[in-house]
Amino acid sequence: MNGSIAWLARTDGSVILGHGPFTTAEQPPESGVAFYKRHFSDGGVSSWQVPSSYECLSGEEFQNRFIKKTSFEIDWERPDAMPFSLVFQEIMSCIGQGSIEKTVPVVTELGTFTEGDPSQVIMAAMASQNAPLHSYGWISSESSFAGATPELLLSMKGLHLETMALAGTARQEDEAVFEVDEKEIREHEYVAQTLVAKLLELGVLKRRNREVLRLGSIVHFLTGITLDLEDYQKPQSLLRRLHPTPALGPLPRTDQTMSMLSEWRERLGCPVEFGAPFGVWEDGKFEAVVAIRGIWWKGNRIFLPAGCGIIEASRLVNEWRELRLKRQSVKRFLE
Repeated sequence: MNGSIAWLARTDGSVILGHGPFTTAEQPPESGVAFYKRHFSDGGVSSWQVPSSYECLSGEEFQNRFIKKTSFEIDWERPDAMPFSLVFQEIMSCIGQGSIEKTVPVVTELGTFTEGDPSQVIMAAMASQNAPLHSYGWISSESSFAGATPELLLSMKGLHLETMALAGTARQEDEAVFEVDEKEIREHEYVAQTLVAKLLELGVLKRRNREVLRLGSIVHFLTGITLDLEDYQKPQSLLRRLHPTPALGPLPRTDQTMSMLSEWRERLGCPVEFGAPFGVWEDGKFEAVVAIRGIWWKGNRIFLPAGCGIIEASRLVNEWRELRLKRQSVKRFLE
């Protein structure tokens, strides 16, 4: 694949596809397109990437262009449980001391493409995913990532805003038990209540009922939230207010707890963009997703991260199983 590109599938089914080279900016243009790309823990300064050209495609047009059958082989390396076990113990100690209520470490599985072009294979895999998943990606000569995430962080048009709480995970066959699992419900409510608290002062808010989102082999709890703003808010301001939610970040979210999470992520080899906002601006309309359910790569080396929410009721073996379940769901994209 020649040149750098970026894309995001939006809630209306369209896909914005940007072609590089990209120009970095502190603000999006009044008209036209810019992609929002940043690391998980930075402040988002100069995070706008303005493409040299762009296209607005239907989902079908996007898929027809990039879905190609090609042979490939990946040599996966089994993750070592020991580093995660040590981090888990440290987190539980912090919870016991009262310094945090919840946080989200990330384990990354490594692999090597022994046959096939990673950019072509991974982009084709992610381009083939449909709603409620949002295909997204950034491909450049330095490093690349692409995924299909169910988590919409922010959709904004004028004074109307939509977001969601997405937390709690189980296998599809365990859905009946999942719906009454106190630990999973509590983990989800941490996220939903935090979002409501952060947005309530900005306008008229409506929280929908909690429901189950079914994504093939796994299920999640989902709570939709809408907000009619009293005054216009810049996308960067809203992202700073919302990101990271307790679905990917610490609770409470302070400089200290963010620093602790950043250290745990780094120790476990997490890509810096995993869980960060990734969005697109077009003529005043802005949408951003949470960059999860994706693969990162450089050359033939690939990185498959997954996170798990840890609270007081968490158990090591259950969290390790959840991490594997999430990684397997991404591997199925490649199939």
